[in-house]
Amino acid sequence: MKRVMLKLSGEALAGSKKTGFDEDTVRVVARDVHELLNKGLEVGIVIGGGNFWRGRTSESIDRTKADQIGMLATVMNCIYVSEIFRSEGMMTNILTPFEIEGFTKLFTKDRANKYFSKGMVVFFAGGTGHPYFSTDTGVVLRAIEVEADMILLAKAIDGVYDSDPKSNPDAVKYDKVGIDEVIEKKLQVVDLTASIMAMENKMPMRVFLLNEEHSISKAISGDFNGTEVTV
Repeated sequence: MKRVMLKLSGEALAGSKKTGFDEDTVRVVARDVHELLNKGLEVGIVIGGGNFWRGRTSESIDRTKADQIGMLATVMNCIYVSEIFRSEGMMTNILTPFEIEGFTKLFTKDRANKYFSKGMVVFFAGGTGHPYFSTDTGVVLRAIEVEADMILLAKAIDGVYDSDPKSNPDAVKYDKVGIDEVIEKKLQVVDLTASIMAMENKMPMRVFLLNEEHSISKAISGDFNGTEVTV
């Protein structure tokens, strides 16, 4: 394995506060990612915006505008997290699908590969740049484009269940599940668009709880308390 794409849940980065950032949580993530770099892995990161914005819950805002606010929330997240990474001794760069001069660079595959070759952690902010697509779709799209070997989905939940464990105490967690079953049963791994893209491009995923010790390193090794999504 040479290159991985890590999706960080905005809610998970907020820690117990449930909103904004919990710096201690972000530093733990940074140190875990630093270990991966020291082992020679290349790491790309996509961050959700749920710690700041969930515009779909409001009927007062046009969907396109709500999604644009969500895209900007992911940019804020990436700027903050990348700075914490830098303070932990890593080089970083942020790529977006739209121009934000002075803040980020415009995404191209060649630019991303150049940054990876320099040992940088590459943050992919702004989703796909279009409304009606989630950061789930964004992370699968970028992983395919930059030819990542795997997507790591670090969430505020410890894997994939057959139903919502928050509302169903008898929900059963999968240790391993095929992407075709995820699509057929509409399991909440990533949204349907992202699931189909992952299936068609044979992009495996591992889903795990972010707030466990060395969770990212364990997910890489395969010795983790989560769910492996096979293709």
